[in-house]
Amino acid sequence: MVARGEITLAEINSQPGLWAEALQVFKAQAHEITSFWSTNAFDQIILTGCGSTYYLGVTGASLLQAATGTPARAISASELMLFPDKTFHNSIQTLLVCLSRSGTTRETVEAARLFRQFGKGSIVVITCDSSSPLAQLADRLLAIDAAQEQSRVQTRSFSSMAVILTALAAALGGQDWQSLDALPEALTRLMGRSESLIRHLGEDLSITQFAFLGSGPLYGLACEAMLKMTEMSRVFSTGYHVLEYLHGPRYAADASTLIAGLVSESAFTEEVQALKTLLSRRARVLALAEANSEGLGELDFALTIDSQLPEWGRAILYLPPLQLLGWHQAIQRGFDPDDLAYDPRDQPIP
Repeated sequence: MVARGEITLAEINSQPGLWAEALQVFKAQAHEITSFWSTNAFDQIILTGCGSTYYLGVTGASLLQAATGTPARAISASELMLFPDKTFHNSIQTLLVCLSRSGTTRETVEAARLFRQFGKGSIVVITCDSSSPLAQLADRLLAIDAAQEQSRVQTRSFSSMAVILTALAAALGGQDWQSLDALPEALTRLMGRSESLIRHLGEDLSITQFAFLGSGPLYGLACEAMLKMTEMSRVFSTGYHVLEYLHGPRYAADASTLIAGLVSESAFTEEVQALKTLLSRRARVLALAEANSEGLGELDFALTIDSQLPEWGRAILYLPPLQLLGWHQAIQRGFDPDDLAYDPRDQPIP
C-alpha cells in the first residue's frame, strides 16, 4: 500500500528531470514557433486556463508582454466560455494560448472552440496530453506528455508547462531561451538547500493562515502556491500582490500567520520594505529571493534561489519549495494530497 501523499511527493521531486524534458519539447519546435510568430502580426495575446492553469496564464502574460512588447493578459476560460463576445473580436488579430494539464478541461476546450467562432487569429496549446481534444484545436501544439500526473494536485505538470511558456516568451522576444537549460540543476540545488527550512515550517501546526505575495510574473506563482496550500492542507490561504497586501488584507495577519513573499530583483527594495512592515503584525515572514541581499536578514526566514539565471528565466524556481510546504502541512494535519477527497475527520472512531 502506498503511504499517504507519496504519489504527490514523488511527482514534486521528479520536477528537475521533467523540466529538462520540457525544454527538449520546446527545442524541437523552437524554429517553427518563432517563424510562426514572425509571420503573423498579432495585436494581442490572451492566455487562458482554469484553476492552476489560469494562474499559469497570469505569469505567462507578464513574461510574454515584457519579452515581446505585445499586450498580453490572462482571462479565465470560464469567463471566455460564458462571455466570448466580450473578449473575442474578429477585427483584432489575437494569439490565444490555451493551457491545460489534461487537455479536456470543459471550459478551456469550449473557449478555444468559441474563439474560432467569435475571434480572429491563431491558437497555441500547451498541455500534458498531445492526443486530447484541446490539442486537436491547436494551430501550434507544445505538449509534454511525460509530465502527466496520477495525483489530483498539479505540481510537475504546472511547472513543466511553465518552463515551456517561459521558453516561448523568451524565444518570441529574442532572448536567449537556451540559457534555461540551467533550470533543472538550479532546482535540484534549491530543493536540497531548502529542505530543512521547508520541513520545519511545514510541520508547524501553529500556523493557521498563509499569505503568498508576489509581483510581476511572481504574482501568478504566489496565487498558485495559495491554491496548492488550500487544496492539500485546507489551511486558510490567500494570494496577493506584495504592496496590495498592505491595503487592507494585512489586518487579518497575526501570530498564527506565515507570510511568504516571492521577492523579485526588479522591485527588491520596495517588496522587502513591505515585508518588513508586516512584522509589526507579529506574523512570521518568509522571503524567497534570488540572493541574500541587504534587508532579508531582518525577516524571520529567508530562502535564496541562487540560480544565476536572468530574472525572466528564474520565476518558476520559486514554486517547488512552496509546493513542498503545502505537502508537509497536509501530511502533518492528516490529509492525503494523493486523494483530495480524503478527510481523516470522516473516519469512524475506533
